[in-house]
Amino acid sequence: MPNKFHLAFICNFTPDEWTGPFGSGGAPWDGQFYIDTARALERAGFDYIILEDKLMVPEAYGGTADAALVHAMEVPKHDPVPLAVALGLNTKHLGIVTTLSTMAYPPFMVARLASTVDSMLNGRFGWNIVTSAEDLAAQNFGMEALPTREERYARADEYVEVVKALFDSWDHDAVVLDRETGTYADPSKVRPIHHRGKYYSVRGPLNTVPSPQHRPAFVQAGASPRGRAFAAAHADSIIAIANKKEGMKQFRDDVRDKAVQAGRDPDSVKVLFCITPTVANTTEEAFQKRDGIISSPQFITEILAQISAITEIDFKAFDLDSPLPNRLTTNGEQGSLDQLQQWGSGKTLRELVVDSAGGLVSSLDLVGTPDDVASQMEEAMEYAGGDGYIITTPLLRLSRHFVADITEGLVPALQRRGLTRSSYVPGSTLRANLTEF
Repeated sequence: MPNKFHLAFICNFTPDEWTGPFGSGGAPWDGQFYIDTARALERAGFDYIILEDKLMVPEAYGGTADAALVHAMEVPKHDPVPLAVALGLNTKHLGIVTTLSTMAYPPFMVARLASTVDSMLNGRFGWNIVTSAEDLAAQNFGMEALPTREERYARADEYVEVVKALFDSWDHDAVVLDRETGTYADPSKVRPIHHRGKYYSVRGPLNTVPSPQHRPAFVQAGASPRGRAFAAAHADSIIAIANKKEGMKQFRDDVRDKAVQAGRDPDSVKVLFCITPTVANTTEEAFQKRDGIISSPQFITEILAQISAITEIDFKAFDLDSPLPNRLTTNGEQGSLDQLQQWGSGKTLRELVVDSAGGLVSSLDLVGTPDDVASQMEEAMEYAGGDGYIITTPLLRLSRHFVADITEGLVPALQRRGLTRSSYVPGSTLRANLTEF
């Protein structure tokens, strides 16, 4: 019997597909498209859906916001928390994970939001911990530029400890509801945290009751060595991008080692690798579908506008038909930049983008029938040792066609092999689902 692995899905929360021949997205922004998506993912047994977020209108590509606005790359983005509540209230088992930046929210507010939403969703909420990686975002919050990556993670380490302490400021059994004495909560089981650290000063206690998970699930996408250490120390689920199955194994082994060093059980840290599968009735049709994306006139521009936005490097300044001049580094998302550069030295920028097929967010090149792709996913997961995959979308454009391909085509092929869940344990929280296998 094969070992089961977990499935998650990431929504970039920009307009759903609106340019293709079947495109109908872009408006209205009432959340119904995402509710339909969440329901489909729940029918397919996914662990969670994650709502990605950014806090600025990008201007890195060409030095203006033109490309971002024309192609709707990284903008518009509405606040994901109200959407998370809507998704959760329209599902029963699916975990709902929201991105909240340690740069933008005081620790008390994140703890309060997370506790509130987790209570509303009966223990199915998760926090995607990000430090933000764009100077433009920092400038929306009173700063001229971001701190260095090392300082951002140092701040985040303390930030998470404060949030954990706030969750623990109420004991699990603090709410007694004793009608005979008229006591709602036992005062001896609620206490301030009196945190005074290098970066934060928070008195506490939290002013919300303990939620079903008490501490919602933590999700993180650390790619750099410092990011991996942070994720291994704190996250219940890690979003990872690797280079094929060999890179997947290396990443997972490294994170598990770091989890042990942080005093954690490595089996409690579920590493989910980003993939963007392309499936169709035949292998030929699948490649035609993928090639249709790559050959679209806007493909190169949209990919480079996207990578410019998250790295704050102007890729419009480079010659498309020449190799990148040097190994590039950034104070932004270095992991995404490394993923582009590792597709091969000596290739032109155009070749890097086309050969990766937008694989800036895909660990494996998965193209074929549902059974073929399921087989490749099984092989890679066995090689890596676990723990699962997180599905991303072509060109970061979500469409009903893509959701159906995954939930009605690929997932049934995985379920027939016994690789993914066919049903949920009734009443399970998100963290319980992540540790079910």
